[in-house]
Amino acid sequence: MPIRVLPALLIDQIAAGEVIERPASVVKELAENALDAGATHLEIEVEGGGVDLIRVSDDGHGIEGSELARALERHATSKITSADDLARVASLGFRGEALPSIASVSRFSLISRTSDAPQAAAIEVDGGAPGTVRPTTHRPGTTAEARDLFYNVPARRKFLRSAATELAHVRRAVLRLALARPEVSFALASHGRALMTVAGAGDRAACEARLAALLGEDFLAHALYLEHSASGLKLSGWLGAPTAAQSQSEHQYTVVNGRVVRDRLLASAARQGYHDVLFHGLQPAYVLYLELDPGQVDVNAHPAKLELRFRDGGLVHSFVSRSVAQALAATRPTAIGPGPARGSFVPTAAAATEPDRSGPPPRSLAGALDWTVLASRPSPAPPVPPLGYALAQLHATYVLSETADGLAVVDMHAAHERVIYERLKAEAAAGPVPRQSLLVPITIEVEEAEAEAALEHAEALADFGLVLNRIGPSTIALREVPVAFPDRDLGGLLRGALRELAERGHTERISAGTDRILATLACHAAVRSQRVLTVPEMNALLREMERTDRADQCNHGRPTWVRVTMPELDRLFLRGR
Repeated sequence: MPIRVLPALLIDQIAAGEVIERPASVVKELAENALDAGATHLEIEVEGGGVDLIRVSDDGHGIEGSELARALERHATSKITSADDLARVASLGFRGEALPSIASVSRFSLISRTSDAPQAAAIEVDGGAPGTVRPTTHRPGTTAEARDLFYNVPARRKFLRSAATELAHVRRAVLRLALARPEVSFALASHGRALMTVAGAGDRAACEARLAALLGEDFLAHALYLEHSASGLKLSGWLGAPTAAQSQSEHQYTVVNGRVVRDRLLASAARQGYHDVLFHGLQPAYVLYLELDPGQVDVNAHPAKLELRFRDGGLVHSFVSRSVAQALAATRPTAIGPGPARGSFVPTAAAATEPDRSGPPPRSLAGALDWTVLASRPSPAPPVPPLGYALAQLHATYVLSETADGLAVVDMHAAHERVIYERLKAEAAAGPVPRQSLLVPITIEVEEAEAEAALEHAEALADFGLVLNRIGPSTIALREVPVAFPDRDLGGLLRGALRELAERGHTERISAGTDRILATLACHAAVRSQRVLTVPEMNALLREMERTDRADQCNHGRPTWVRVTMPELDRLFLRGR
């Protein structure tokens, strides 16, 4: 076939194939335009799952009547003016492709009015052919309407799912936008039936009420608030408690400079922050907001702008993972307990204080308990520590403790395991990792870029106890290793670490390997089930738990204790009815 220039309509339809996957994509693009126009309220209505109708109305700045037709031309935008602007993109959409792409595959209309215009202007487009601009009535703002999506591209339309499935995608798209912009109110309706209505939020309390409406009360009840700033980066949001993790990752949302993204680096960093507090295979829930200089991130790495490129990915990964890990370190027994417990981590303001451990000394249960003893035993004087005071041991496995508001049941092995593990990690971090020389160096073949990474990061690797040098373009020799590392783990561990160093400029693999060894040592050193403890020993364990980071979970992510409140006990025995 001869080389020729494609028709304008076909060019727009090809562009639509990149950004318009389904009705939810249209909703996203039109809503983002509204947000870029300064809208504080969005009304979104769909029919037929968005195939028959998508209407997005906003109260933004609006478009001048004289510019309405130009807005539908390819690469027409008010958001950038030069190549320099691409280095600091602060808007959600800037390519100028969304409107002409949508208009090329639907029956499209656009009505807009600026606040100082006497009347609104409207234009209609049928399959990419624009009509003339005409005057009409409309409040200040814009309404964009797309009907019969893909009516002129049957090959695309047949790949759409049922109306119910497409509507579910639309709801998720609006949910993500509402999470990204808590200050903006959103209303979503289908065939006139309201599906989602959330008001704009101006403070943390309002944001949390809105979050509960969007993600459910259960998420908020198990969430920990996070706020942390360092190195020009700011991370805030809500972390789901490790004990509330689920098998699916559906409630993992990351927002970067007001844009919801699905970025692998950020997902990896958040996952790393949950290291050693999650049960096997479970996924944490979180809503995280990352703010940084727009010049430090490239939002033009994906047609739908869902993935990013950071100028210093290593810094961002380290900041996010450390911020999450530091916040989760506060998941220790408190006066409100685990599970439904909630708290905050704001290192830039005031960190959580140590629990008050004053009160009566541990009591002894010498001899057999009888009703007289139970009736005459004095109640603990306030303030009572979060885990209270031990009463007894159940089946030589659980510690039963009286708290200020009920009963705490502690898995003594799981709790002691976490206490020992955190102590070992602190000791390991306090000094250089002990290492030993190998009689015969281990030769490892790697990619050339990985060998260069080994040379570049040799000093950092030595801090972890790994001393090596490059003996060929793609060959390294490992000469010293950490004393605690078994030989069988070294080859795979080092290859994985060098791969991450070459790709990201940092690695968490070695520290994770060290943590696995320390966790194994802690598990073997912790008290085992069937060991009988004295009351002072049980109280000593409770006090250690209150001082230990991440003490709400064992090293494997299982809960270490549960609380049963007096109202819950009263309900069990039908008291007060």
